Amino acid sequence: MNKNDLISAVADNSGLSKSDAGKAVDGVFNSITNELQGRGEVRVVGFGTFSTAQRKATTGRNPRTGEAIQIAASTQPKFKAGKGLKDAVNH
Repeated sequence: MNKNDLISAVADNSGLSKSDAGKAVDGVFNSITNELQGRGEVRVVGFGTFSTAQRKATTGRNPRTGEAIQIAASTQPKFKAGKGLKDAVNH
């Protein structure tokens, strides 16, 4: 499912127009992104938690040459599925 498919599904399930559903989907994504940029966390009970984690700098290897390279530290987005989502997927 891509973003357009998601927008169509939201429109069908909610009775919204595709335009309004697109605005709603974009609004949700933007809100989650903005909260994670501020190192916050978004918890949706029954669905899951969006958060960030710090990744330390490491030394890696170029697979073609075997040369050692530095991989910079970064902040990674994370998602942990909630019980409701896990149960729905595994029923």
